[in-house]
Amino acid sequence: MNIAQRTITFFGGFLKAYGPSNLKRLLWDREFSGSKWNFIDNTAGDFVYPHLEKHLHNGSILDLGCGPGNTANELAANSYQSYVGVDISEAALGKARKRSKETGRENKNRFLQDDFINYVPTERFDVILFRESMYHVPMGKIQAMLDRFSSYLKDGGVFVVRMSTFSPSGDRSKHRPTAMMRVMENGFDVVEKHQNGDSGPTVIVFRPRKPGNPAAAH
Repeated sequence: MNIAQRTITFFGGFLKAYGPSNLKRLLWDREFSGSKWNFIDNTAGDFVYPHLEKHLHNGSILDLGCGPGNTANELAANSYQSYVGVDISEAALGKARKRSKETGRENKNRFLQDDFINYVPTERFDVILFRESMYHVPMGKIQAMLDRFSSYLKDGGVFVVRMSTFSPSGDRSKHRPTAMMRVMENGFDVVEKHQNGDSGPTVIVFRPRKPGNPAAAH
């Protein structure tokens, strides 16, 4: 990738995290209306699914930054009762709704268009998922955002975050995702944390820290 391409990619990523919601929606709609994200249309068997199924207890899940509905339609149907997916792109949500109808899950999957960073739920959930979407949260907003969403977890509920913190070769860590992971580890009680191989994604499961419970050593 040459310097010009890297600059465009960086600027686009910056706007997706720090830009106003109407601009972010425009950018994501353009990408999901094209073929850029077609490669994620089938992620059956993904590393995150066993973790979700373990903590859902046949309950409810809020998927923030749900994209074209992979989790809603690939997660074992008998592992959850209700699903709410939030995404800023109506183009992505159109694909998610179409896929849910094809899989017969339109009665248990619900999709809402919103900037998930500012989204205000109307119910509480057993699991709140950030599947790759945490990349698009400004670093300085992560703690406050998670603190706010904590009040929408049911008793015993957990956050589940899937993200990659290592380069594809596995020989170096990525600075920003690693720093994001540190925010979660330092600010919450980690239930489990697993990496898929030497360079694969990491899934971290955590819940709000009880008052008086000090941060665990990492």
